[in-house]
Amino acid sequence: MNPKSILGKYLSKQLLFSFFGVLMMVMGIVLLFEVVELLRRTSGRDDVGFGFVMEMAITKLPKTLELVFPFVMMIAAMITFWRVSKSNEFVIIRAAGVSIWGFLAPVLLTTFIIGVINITVINPIAARMNELYETLDYRFKTRNPKAVLFSEKGLWLREAIDADRFLVLQAKSVRQEKNVLLMHGVSILELGRNSELIKNIQAFAATLKNNMFELADVKIYEAGKPVKTANNVKYKTELTIDRIKENFVPPEAISFWNLPGTISFYEKSGFSAQKHQLRYWSLLASPFLLCAMVLVAAVFALRPNNRRGGVMYLIVGGISTGFLVYFLSQLIYAFGVNGDIPGLLAVWTPTLIVTMISVSVLLHLEDG
Repeated sequence: MNPKSILGKYLSKQLLFSFFGVLMMVMGIVLLFEVVELLRRTSGRDDVGFGFVMEMAITKLPKTLELVFPFVMMIAAMITFWRVSKSNEFVIIRAAGVSIWGFLAPVLLTTFIIGVINITVINPIAARMNELYETLDYRFKTRNPKAVLFSEKGLWLREAIDADRFLVLQAKSVRQEKNVLLMHGVSILELGRNSELIKNIQAFAATLKNNMFELADVKIYEAGKPVKTANNVKYKTELTIDRIKENFVPPEAISFWNLPGTISFYEKSGFSAQKHQLRYWSLLASPFLLCAMVLVAAVFALRPNNRRGGVMYLIVGGISTGFLVYFLSQLIYAFGVNGDIPGLLAVWTPTLIVTMISVSVLLHLEDG
């Protein structure tokens, strides 16, 4: 079936209505539970108002919705398939000579487009809100309404200068004021390819702005040379405030568009980017996972005749299968994060297995 045909547009529209309806319902339930939990956490805290609680709940909402997004898609597909089966529209469509794959084509295309919009448009917004939630949670724990997401225990960073040199930066304390990063007790070690010390720069304080460290009260130590002192020294760097923040937030709080740059930066600096790489691959695979969940919904909810009964068993079976798929995907993903299995295998295996099993069952039903 041509997805642009009248019937294709009709099925796509039915799926979209069901999807947004389920999404709004799930968002309301999740927000309600988040507010109740946060009110419990903030009970007895006179410094925390209801507005702050709502702000935390709303900014945490995208993170929770991302976990249940495949279920939202599957339930929306099951509702759509149940409607067309109950009204005998599916029987009429099949009688018109449309195969089950022609019937599913516009639904799968719409699902894939939703998945692409999710990772390219919704994900950057959700990542920003996740970062805001982490900051608000940090302020709540530290009882500091102006705190930013930097640890008082200090900062350790590594950056590749060129093919033969890299630096290790350590700061005893870090804080942010607007677009400027303020650091105290800064030490910059320039190391060679074999980790031999080339230069040691000690500064009482430093600021990071526009890819430039401005060091104050500086002492420079080099082998075979006398100690140099200076009031102010400027030091070029590729580090930014956003890049440093990424050391304090999980990969889920980094936008889809920023993940490739983050992965490249970590690999050049000698750090492991395994978690970020897996996160990026999982986002790329998410539209295909949504399509796989729609195929699971088709196996359980797409029936030519609802008079056979057992509709409730089919619905429960579909939802249970969805939870099983999610559990196994998270389990395999954890193996990938730990390096027990290759990352690509950890990301794509659940989607491929679910797709192949669902297609096999649908082929059997089609032949039957």
